[in-house]
Amino acid sequence: MSKKVLEGNVINAGDLLAYQDEAVVSRMIIKQESGSVTMFAFDKGQGLSEHTAPFAALVHVLDGEVAILIDGNLSHLKTGEMIIMPANKPHSLKAVTPFKMMLIMIKDKKTE
Repeated sequence: MSKKVLEGNVINAGDLLAYQDEAVVSRMIIKQESGSVTMFAFDKGQGLSEHTAPFAALVHVLDGEVAILIDGNLSHLKTGEMIIMPANKPHSLKAVTPFKMMLIMIKDKKTE
């Protein structure tokens, strides 16, 4: 589905990506200088290693379960739950089950 098809249409966010065995799949939906919206699908056991970003990020779990470590604090999220990751704080995640998420990143004014 192209960006033009997405604009102005009702879409089930979880349907934008399919799971792939032993992989992480991503699809950027919006990209602006001020931030982005990206969809992800992680197979069980897949993840993102610890890193920092100059963006505040909201993770909304669309399906499944994930363990997220933010600045040394571990959280387990399930379908329908969300968490905010502050800018410039180390974070990582690992799929407990296959899971899908929407990642909304907003540029932190303090980092401009």
